[in-house]
Amino acid sequence: MKKTMIAVLLLGGMLAACTQKSTNENKDMKQTLQLTEEWDKVFPLSEKVNHKKVTFETQYGLTLAGDLYTPLNLPEEGKLAALAVSGPFGATKEQSSGLYAMRMAERGFVALAFDPSFTGESSGEPRRTASPDINTEDFMAAVDFLSKQDNVDAERIGIIGICGWGGIALNAAAADTRIKATVVSTMYDMTRVSGNGYFDADDNEEARHAAREAMAKQRLTDPTAMAGGVVNPLPEDAPQFVKDYYDYYITPRGYHKRSGNSNDGWRVIGTQAYANARFLYYINEIRSAVLVMHGSEAHSRYFGEATYHYMVEGKAEGYRVIGQPNPNPENKELLIIPSASHCDLYDGGYTELEGKGEPKNLIPWDKLSAFFEKNL
Repeated sequence: MKKTMIAVLLLGGMLAACTQKSTNENKDMKQTLQLTEEWDKVFPLSEKVNHKKVTFETQYGLTLAGDLYTPLNLPEEGKLAALAVSGPFGATKEQSSGLYAMRMAERGFVALAFDPSFTGESSGEPRRTASPDINTEDFMAAVDFLSKQDNVDAERIGIIGICGWGGIALNAAAADTRIKATVVSTMYDMTRVSGNGYFDADDNEEARHAAREAMAKQRLTDPTAMAGGVVNPLPEDAPQFVKDYYDYYITPRGYHKRSGNSNDGWRVIGTQAYANARFLYYINEIRSAVLVMHGSEAHSRYFGEATYHYMVEGKAEGYRVIGQPNPNPENKELLIIPSASHCDLYDGGYTELEGKGEPKNLIPWDKLSAFFEKNL
């Protein structure tokens, strides 16, 4: 009996030591980021909001940087609904996601725009690397952060994903039931385009095999090589959607020094895992509210329309799987905005190139606000 008691005590001490070690290791995982304190967004700060820089951790030990926007006049009592915003893929919170967050804060929401792992001011090496798991976790970690804020109602949290982060947002919404409402704007499914090419032009085994072989060679020659951002200078015969990207990312309208799309782009092998995964397999099981918003003239419109139909009906053109119809189709909505291109929904669009014109105001901010007010 005495020996048994000694063994139990020893085991308990070992477990306590391991627990303490684990706790200390977790503390050591937190990283100190060098955040820019000056206002360096591509849009002016609204006089209707408060703004501050924040950081938070993911379960993978990465520290993310964010901009937290709150209404200027917070209510003395009660808590607010909150939104986490990210995208486009390869952009930073100083661009579209920050604008979306600020506009929603003007309308009464606590809104967090954040840089994903490996990008912008967030941690992670090598830079500009993508992962289906890590990127989905980025959104869920943002929900963790918002849930712990004193002025936020943890039962009323939604997310907004722009461009490539639209698909990631839906993947997060399918996985995390704390997300009560989701808006995806001018969305890409990055796993689909990585595996199939633009417009599914390379959706065949031969093309994918060739791409896999090229990636395998790249890993041994120069795994950190960058693919380059938006093409610059712009060729005269560039497709219209490439011209649209140039007009946003390269000109004063949307250029930012930390944006991969504005500069040296993404790692050549940075989306290798995306090409062999699919984000949207279970989106037909999302019970919470979803608004899919796309421009009628967007080259990427096929992503949004197929995503909506698969989410509601369990089948759609471009999807190889067939699932059950959605249990809550009544809170799913597809909104096509007339005359809007893909990049028009980054910032509302401009009437002239190079950011010199007046905004077109093609983003229906009041519609987004009404959607979240109804469903949060």
